[in-house]
Amino acid sequence: MKIVSLDSALYQLPLATPLSDSTHGEMLFFELITVRIKEDEGREGLGYTYTAGVGGWAIHALIDRYLKSDLLGQDPRRIEQLWERMWWRLHYSGRGGSASFAISAVDVALWDLAGKRQGEPLWRLLGGHNPRVKVYAGGVDLHLSLDALKEQTRKFLARGYGAIKMKVGRSQLSEDLARVAAIRQLIGPHVPLMVDANMGWRVEEAIRASRALAEFDIYWLEEPTIPDDLAGHIRIAREGALPIATGENFHTLYEFQNFITAEAVAFPEPDVSNCGGISIWMKVARLAESHNLPVTSHGVHDLHVHTLAAVPNASYLEGHGFGLEQYLTHPLQIEKGEAIAPDRPGHGVDLNWEKMEPYRLTKP
Repeated sequence: MKIVSLDSALYQLPLATPLSDSTHGEMLFFELITVRIKEDEGREGLGYTYTAGVGGWAIHALIDRYLKSDLLGQDPRRIEQLWERMWWRLHYSGRGGSASFAISAVDVALWDLAGKRQGEPLWRLLGGHNPRVKVYAGGVDLHLSLDALKEQTRKFLARGYGAIKMKVGRSQLSEDLARVAAIRQLIGPHVPLMVDANMGWRVEEAIRASRALAEFDIYWLEEPTIPDDLAGHIRIAREGALPIATGENFHTLYEFQNFITAEAVAFPEPDVSNCGGISIWMKVARLAESHNLPVTSHGVHDLHVHTLAAVPNASYLEGHGFGLEQYLTHPLQIEKGEAIAPDRPGHGVDLNWEKMEPYRLTKP
């Protein structure tokens, strides 16, 4: 069995409404990089990754100019071997960053092929623990007025989400506290509420904020400071008052290993689109399990519903603002606070290529 073609494309997809957080500012679009791998028996696997608006061309070039030539003619069933091949191909000029985004997209396509080859949905192929996964709405909403934030929250709950995450990191901590207090009052005491600082604080600020936010029964504090500061995260975890979720900006298995073994994270948060793909996401989940920790996700919820459904230590699935719903034949199904992993072979994501074509930046 051989890979006979690998095609990659870059799209700049507009967001329905502007989004913002404490580090990326206002976002009007996101970049989507797709990979389509065909094997000689005719099956095609789809993989993809995304950016917050910068870097898509670099990721596409790594796939199209470097990985493609290495993968053509290879056996698509040997995913671990191909992953290692890609890693060492890009290691010297990457070792994380754009290299991990590129590898992730290819790895997802290979796993999609594996599921289609065996006629199994990914969640069952990967372990098959429970197709129903708790899901929260990940609001990208730092820019919203309090009234707009409340209205967004009401809509999330009406759509079936069982928990809410909101952004923090305004210029004054008092503003954050007032907004969190208002949302906690709105949703009541029993709906889990997460907050996400998007790396916006220094360590002392994060510790102070963690202690102040504890009054509102916060489920976790996400990305309180930059991912490079392991020592700082250890301090925040020990001196603050809230569990820490982090990992969406970790691009290697070893970053997760360092944080988990140092007890600097309570909810490891790998993103299958940038940590190295499904192969690495599953290794992070097993690593977390071996330390008696849950695992959560970031972004690309149509893929993460499978990985979380596969493992026994699943926490919440994030329903992310950079969703592909308007370009999907089968959007994520949510009911009564849970997302349901589909039974279609592979990951089951079917993109409307014709609808996306006006936003394509690369040539066909």
